[in-house]
Amino acid sequence: MNWTEARPGPLTYSYDQFALAKAFFFTKWCEWALERGAVAPKDLSGACRYGSLFVCRVYGGSIRGHYQHQYNDVGGLRVDLSHDAADVGAMLQPYLHEPLYFELVEQQVSLAGCLPRVDRWVVEFLAGSAAAEGLD
Repeated sequence: MNWTEARPGPLTYSYDQFALAKAFFFTKWCEWALERGAVAPKDLSGACRYGSLFVCRVYGGSIRGHYQHQYNDVGGLRVDLSHDAADVGAMLQPYLHEPLYFELVEQQVSLAGCLPRVDRWVVEFLAGSAAAEGLD
Protein backbone atom coordinates (compact mmCIF):
# COMPACT_ATOMS: atom_id res chain seq x y z
CA MET A 1 0.00 0.00 0.00
CA ASN A 2 1.23 3.49 -0.77
CA TRP A 3 0.79 5.32 2.52
CA THR A 4 2.33 8.51 1.14
CA GLU A 5 -0.57 8.92 -1.30
CA ALA A 6 -3.46 11.08 -0.11
CA ARG A 7 -6.78 9.35 0.55
CA PRO A 8 -10.16 10.52 1.83
CA GLY A 9 -11.30 9.94 5.39
CA PRO A 10 -14.76 9.62 6.92
CA LEU A 11 -14.41 12.77 9.09
CA THR A 12 -13.37 16.29 8.17
CA TYR A 13 -10.26 17.40 10.01
CA SER A 14 -10.39 20.49 12.23
CA TYR A 15 -8.49 21.70 15.28
CA ASP A 16 -11.43 20.69 17.48
CA GLN A 17 -11.35 17.24 15.91
CA PHE A 18 -7.61 17.07 16.60
CA ALA A 19 -8.18 17.60 20.32
CA LEU A 20 -10.86 14.88 20.41
CA ALA A 21 -8.73 12.44 18.43
CA LYS A 22 -5.65 13.08 20.55
CA ALA A 23 -7.51 12.55 23.83
CA PHE A 24 -9.15 9.36 22.54
CA PHE A 25 -5.90 8.03 21.09
CA PHE A 26 -3.93 8.70 24.29
CA THR A 27 -6.55 6.81 26.30
CA LYS A 28 -6.24 3.84 23.94
CA TRP A 29 -2.43 4.02 24.03
CA CYS A 30 -2.53 3.91 27.85
CA GLU A 31 -5.03 1.03 27.90
CA TRP A 32 -2.85 -0.97 25.53
CA ALA A 33 0.23 -0.35 27.69
CA LEU A 34 -1.65 -1.73 30.69
CA GLU A 35 -2.79 -4.78 28.67
CA ARG A 36 0.87 -5.50 27.86
CA GLY A 37 1.91 -5.02 31.49
CA ALA A 38 3.93 -1.93 30.57
CA VAL A 39 4.24 1.24 32.60
CA ALA A 40 1.49 3.73 31.82
CA PRO A 41 2.87 6.22 29.30
CA LYS A 42 3.24 9.90 30.17
CA ASP A 43 2.84 10.96 26.56
CA LEU A 44 2.60 9.48 23.07
CA SER A 45 6.30 8.65 22.77
CA GLY A 46 6.65 5.58 20.59
CA ALA A 47 3.10 5.85 19.24
CA CYS A 48 3.76 7.54 15.91
CA ARG A 49 3.14 4.52 13.67
CA TYR A 50 -0.19 3.87 15.34
CA GLY A 51 -1.05 7.58 15.51
CA SER A 52 -0.27 8.24 11.85
CA LEU A 53 -2.37 5.24 10.78
CA PHE A 54 -5.20 6.36 13.06
CA VAL A 55 -5.22 9.90 11.63
CA CYS A 56 -5.05 8.56 8.08
CA ARG A 57 -7.99 6.21 8.67
CA VAL A 58 -10.12 8.89 10.39
CA TYR A 59 -9.28 12.12 8.53
CA GLY A 60 -7.63 10.86 5.37
CA GLY A 61 -4.57 12.51 3.92
CA SER A 62 -1.24 10.75 3.75
CA ILE A 63 1.49 9.53 6.04
CA ARG A 64 4.84 11.30 6.05
CA GLY A 65 8.04 10.65 7.92
CA HIS A 66 11.27 8.73 8.14
CA TYR A 67 12.86 5.98 10.21
CA GLN A 68 12.48 7.90 13.48
CA HIS A 69 9.04 9.43 13.22
CA GLN A 70 5.76 9.40 11.28
CA TYR A 71 3.08 12.07 11.02
CA ASN A 72 0.34 13.06 8.58
CA ASP A 73 -0.44 15.55 5.87
CA VAL A 74 -4.18 16.22 5.84
CA GLY A 75 -5.20 18.72 3.21
CA GLY A 76 -1.82 20.44 3.33
CA LEU A 77 -1.74 20.60 7.15
CA ARG A 78 0.86 18.73 9.18
CA VAL A 79 -1.04 16.65 11.73
CA ASP A 80 0.91 14.83 14.44
CA LEU A 81 -0.85 13.34 17.44
CA SER A 82 2.52 12.93 19.16
CA HIS A 83 3.85 16.42 18.37
CA ASP A 84 4.47 17.14 22.04
CA ALA A 85 5.86 13.72 23.02
CA ALA A 86 9.33 13.58 24.55
CA ASP A 87 10.77 11.39 21.80
CA VAL A 88 9.64 13.82 19.08
CA GLY A 89 11.01 16.78 21.03
CA ALA A 90 14.41 15.10 21.20
CA MET A 91 14.67 14.67 17.41
CA LEU A 92 16.67 17.08 15.26
CA GLN A 93 14.38 16.74 12.22
CA PRO A 94 11.13 15.07 13.25
CA TYR A 95 9.30 16.34 10.16
CA LEU A 96 11.76 15.18 7.54
CA HIS A 97 9.95 13.19 4.86
CA GLU A 98 11.66 10.29 3.10
CA PRO A 99 9.07 8.73 0.75
CA LEU A 100 11.29 5.76 -0.10
CA TYR A 101 11.24 4.69 3.56
CA PHE A 102 7.58 3.72 3.13
CA GLU A 103 8.47 1.41 0.24
CA LEU A 104 10.71 -0.79 2.41
CA VAL A 105 9.23 -4.25 2.96
CA GLU A 106 9.99 -4.00 6.68
CA GLN A 107 8.03 -0.76 6.96
CA GLN A 108 5.10 -2.13 4.96
CA VAL A 109 4.98 -5.20 7.23
CA SER A 110 5.25 -3.05 10.35
CA LEU A 111 2.36 -0.81 9.31
CA ALA A 112 0.25 -3.80 8.29
CA GLY A 113 0.86 -5.32 11.72
CA CYS A 114 -0.45 -2.17 13.41
CA LEU A 115 -3.63 -1.96 11.34
CA PRO A 116 -5.88 -4.47 13.14
CA ARG A 117 -5.55 -2.62 16.45
CA VAL A 118 -5.77 0.80 14.79
CA ASP A 119 -8.86 -0.22 12.87
CA ARG A 120 -10.57 -1.32 16.10
CA TRP A 121 -9.74 2.05 17.64
CA VAL A 122 -11.01 3.86 14.54
CA VAL A 123 -14.36 2.02 14.64
CA GLU A 124 -14.76 2.94 18.31
CA PHE A 125 -13.77 6.58 17.71
CA LEU A 126 -16.11 6.94 14.74
CA ALA A 127 -18.99 5.38 16.70
CA GLY A 128 -18.40 7.91 19.49
CA SER A 129 -18.19 10.76 16.97
CA ALA A 130 -21.48 9.72 15.38
CA ALA A 131 -23.14 9.54 18.80
CA ALA A 132 -21.79 12.97 19.73
CA GLU A 133 -23.05 14.46 16.45
CA GLY A 134 -26.50 13.03 17.19
CA LEU A 135 -26.60 15.03 20.45
CA ASP A 136 -26.26 18.37 18.67
